[in-house]
Amino acid sequence: MVRKMKVLITDEVAEEAINKLKEKHEVVYKELRGEELAKEIPEYDALMVRSGTKVTADIIEKAEKLKVIGRAGIGVDNIDVEAASRKGIYVVNAPSGSTISVAELVIGHMLSLARHLPKADYTLKHGEWAKKKLKGIEIYGKTLGIIGLGRIGRAVAERAKAMGMNVIGYDPYIKECEVAEMMPFEEVLKKADFVTIHVPLTEETRHIIGSRELEMMKNTAYLINCARGGVVDENALYEALANGKIAGAALDVFEKEPPEGSKLLELGNIVVSPHIGASTKEGQIRAGVICAEQIMKVLDGVEPDFWVNRNMMK
Repeated sequence: MVRKMKVLITDEVAEEAINKLKEKHEVVYKELRGEELAKEIPEYDALMVRSGTKVTADIIEKAEKLKVIGRAGIGVDNIDVEAASRKGIYVVNAPSGSTISVAELVIGHMLSLARHLPKADYTLKHGEWAKKKLKGIEIYGKTLGIIGLGRIGRAVAERAKAMGMNVIGYDPYIKECEVAEMMPFEEVLKKADFVTIHVPLTEETRHIIGSRELEMMKNTAYLINCARGGVVDENALYEALANGKIAGAALDVFEKEPPEGSKLLELGNIVVSPHIGASTKEGQIRAGVICAEQIMKVLDGVEPDFWVNRNMMK
């Protein structure tokens, strides 16, 4: 009889994902953090997390049986991938799980900026009929610049084109793209009416948008970041917004989360949301189930599809 392996889940995931894992394995859900997680991890063959759990080198070092760490989402910033690789532990994720959810939020933020929807809602609820102050712009015919044409960037491009926008893009790893006219980074910034960023946070991409890049953008342009906090220099963005260098911005992610004390929150030309890009019912189910499937493949001795540290372990 094949031994059921033990899977630990430390962040809330979709019930469908848990049921998928339970088809073959013993599943335990506990919101463990830090030392508590390090103490219990030796019992488990697999660990499934979202963004709340920090899987540090110390925790990984104490994982005596661990074969795989699954991230029910895209980013693995909260997992020490190098430490896992040194121990021969697979790190898997669900890169396509939240694609539609994040792409739709980008479009929502773009429309909010173009039509001043948050301000319209706020003023009306506080007794002001501010119709004359809320003249917006159409996004039809405008140019959307996309930095990073991976799954989410392409999904945004498809939706923008359906709404009549011109789409241009930059991605150092892609020469041609069927949904965007590719051009140099600086040209995208100079030509776009809206710029949206879709890159992971790495040393290469940290502060990819700073003072220099904001200076290149049109005074009438808007910046949207639903990717990762840190790819935009928030001090530089504050100065650009406060001084009218760009017309506005929308952020779903921040360098520090929650962004307590951030000067950006004092401005009237920025729309913000609390890192909810992947927070839809459908997106959570999709990401959880995909991650569960990847974990099960590893436990079955099968190579996973979405193997983050593939090149680090071979």
